Amino acid sequence: MNAKSLFYIYAIGCLCFCLVFTVKVANIIESREFLKKEKMTMETFYISHGSPTLSIDDSLPARGFLKSFQKKVFPVKPKAILIISGHWETADPAVNAVEGPSETIYDFYNFPKKMYQLKYPAPGAPKLASRVKELLSASGFKRVHVDKKRGLDHGAWVPLMLMYPEADIPVCQLSVQTEKDASHHFNMGKALAPLKDEGVLIIGSGAATHNLRAMNGQAGNSVTPWAYEFDNWIKEALYEGRYEDVNDYEAKAPYAKVAHPWPDHFYPLHVAMGAAGENTRGELIHTSWSAGTLSYSSYKFTEKS
Repeated sequence: MNAKSLFYIYAIGCLCFCLVFTVKVANIIESREFLKKEKMTMETFYISHGSPTLSIDDSLPARGFLKSFQKKVFPVKPKAILIISGHWETADPAVNAVEGPSETIYDFYNFPKKMYQLKYPAPGAPKLASRVKELLSASGFKRVHVDKKRGLDHGAWVPLMLMYPEADIPVCQLSVQTEKDASHHFNMGKALAPLKDEGVLIIGSGAATHNLRAMNGQAGNSVTPWAYEFDNWIKEALYEGRYEDVNDYEAKAPYAKVAHPWPDHFYPLHVAMGAAGENTRGELIHTSWSAGTLSYSSYKFTEKS
């Protein structure tokens, strides 16, 4: 075999090596990017949706925050969304399992007409609903109901309409049980934690403070002291990962019963907190106020550094 032939063989061998090496490097990079995305799905969220007017009122800072959610907070598109809304109360845990587009439920009264013309026809997520029931049942929740007709109430569609306006991500809604305690909802979240590794974004939707009778439309930029103290206590407890204290908030948080005369809008926080898992904490990602007492504080749950 002459030198020229040997050179060609050597050159072809080098080329093959380079191609194999390039493919392997590309696979490694792709795997790392995949893992990076998977790590991001480990985060869960609690969003304060406040007033239904969040759907149309550009003067509310929380509206701008939610509209920038994909770009600034969570750029990974989830496979599906599980949202826990304070506006669906049931005796036992319940999930909706809608086939096709979800109905937009207008569960508010005497608001501007254009709010009743808004639609959020996100596809239902019956497979996710079945998975939620499976996980809750396996964790000791004896009765878990599946509602095949119920759409999305405004605690779900108002924030999602701003966060994911394309309405192309399947959505499943989970109810709260206001006759149960915070630990019950925390344990629901713990049971649902595996969903994070399955590409499901878990969002609790409520209000960090929710005393409608104490709202003051003339408050301007001022914040009532009791509301500020409660909101600040929650912020510090979540950041320090003191989840047991947050579960026992009625005994340990200042003005707990004033901030939440009824726990419907606070329990979604406990579900998101439980789903976050161990060695995590809640980081404040937005804070603003309206009517002097209504906090829009929202949180991301992530691993402690």
